[in-house]
Amino acid sequence: MILVSMILKAKGSEVVTVNPGTTMIDALQIMAEKNIGAMIVLDHSKPVGIFSERDFVREIAREQCLMLKLPVESCMTKELYCVTPSSTSDECMAIMTNKHIRHLPVMQGDELVGIISIGDIVKNMIEDKDLLIDNLQNYIFGPSFGR
Repeated sequence: MILVSMILKAKGSEVVTVNPGTTMIDALQIMAEKNIGAMIVLDHSKPVGIFSERDFVREIAREQCLMLKLPVESCMTKELYCVTPSSTSDECMAIMTNKHIRHLPVMQGDELVGIISIGDIVKNMIEDKDLLIDNLQNYIFGPSFGR
C-alpha cells in the first residue's frame, strides 16, 4: 500500500502558494517559473482554494484577456478535496477520478504539508510496479537474472 507520506518524501513537500488577492498574471508567472500546474490559495495560512491551469483556461474562455488582472480568488476552485499523509494512493486516485481533479492538498490537521498531483501518483505507481517485477524476477530466477 502506497501512502501519501511516502510520495511526499520522494517528491519533497514544498508547496507553492498564493494569497487570494494575487493577480492571475502573477500566479501564472509563478506557475511557469516553478513548472507546476496548480497552487494552493491561502488566506491567513488556511487553504481556501486551489488555482490551476484548468481554472485559468475556463476563465479566459469566459472573460478573454480582461481577466489577467483579476485576483485568483475570482476563478479559483473553492471546493477543496484534501488528503492526509496517511491517505493511500488508491484513495487519492478515487478522489481525483470521482471529482475530475488533478491536484490534492495534503493536510496534517490544520497545516498544509504538501500537494499531490496525478503525475506524482502515476510516477509512484510505475516505480512500485518496476520494483515488484524486479523482486519477483529475483525470487523466481535469482538475483543475476536479466543482468
